[in-house]
Amino acid sequence: MKELTKAEEEIMQVLWKLERAFVRDVLEELPEPKPAYNTVSTIVRILESKGFVGHEAFGKSHQYYPLVAQDKYKSYFLKNFMSGYFGGSFEKLVSFFAKDNNLNVQELDQLLQQVKQDIDTNQEDQQHGSNT
Repeated sequence: MKELTKAEEEIMQVLWKLERAFVRDVLEELPEPKPAYNTVSTIVRILESKGFVGHEAFGKSHQYYPLVAQDKYKSYFLKNFMSGYFGGSFEKLVSFFAKDNNLNVQELDQLLQQVKQDIDTNQEDQQHGSNT
């Protein structure tokens, strides 16, 4: 999987939200100032060539849909981000955000409790999923 450019990611965010869309639908969802129709069309075709987007033809029009799930890309992006900026260390990442956002001990403790709860829930979901 390749990392998306800012423009490609913006288009993918819209496609993940809409699930299926024509170029004009994507264009409507983009913030002002809106890019040209041809620009969006070109970016969607690039995403298709990268394997992120598929299409269904309706005459000369194409309805596009994501081939890569948002969670899958998010996981890929975060792993690369952590590896590139924090040597793959979750501790360094948390430490950076704690310092950068002036988190106090109580806020850090709440964050850690939430992470622990999310991990426990994920593990329970995986166990229940394998038992069915």
